[in-house]
Amino acid sequence: MNIFKKIAKPFAASLALAALFGTPAQAHHSFAMYDMRNIRVFTGVVTRVDPAANHLAIFFAPMNEERKNVLRDEDGEPIVWSVEMQGSAAMARQGVSVNSFPAGTVFSVALHPLRNGENAGSREGGLFKCPERTPPEPGMHCDSVEGSIQIGNEPLTESTLD
Repeated sequence: MNIFKKIAKPFAASLALAALFGTPAQAHHSFAMYDMRNIRVFTGVVTRVDPAANHLAIFFAPMNEERKNVLRDEDGEPIVWSVEMQGSAAMARQGVSVNSFPAGTVFSVALHPLRNGENAGSREGGLFKCPERTPPEPGMHCDSVEGSIQIGNEPLTESTLD
């Protein structure tokens, strides 16, 4: 019984510390910064992939409605957005990596935009990669292109931006 008392207190203290320090890790996964009521759908051209361990992000320049060029700012520079996804390991298992989405890849994605208005968001629904050198028809997305690759089981979510 005396050994039980010696083990019980340190064990209880360890559990309390684990609970205390485990909470911030869960808080990191808040979606409060995203406007979860709205969804924007983009077809764009990859500029780079950031394979961070916690969230892979694809940076891309959205294409114009004719799907012949990317959108540009008043200085003629491409407008760049980013879409945050699951961790790099999880995304690699789905076929999304620096190597499978090199610069110049055309893809379509839906995202919940940031509330602060910056050009970024969190992926919502399916992700579709167009075949090389085969952008979609005007006003369409990669899910409409024969030979496109679907990442995940979800369809490309419709835009709901107010």
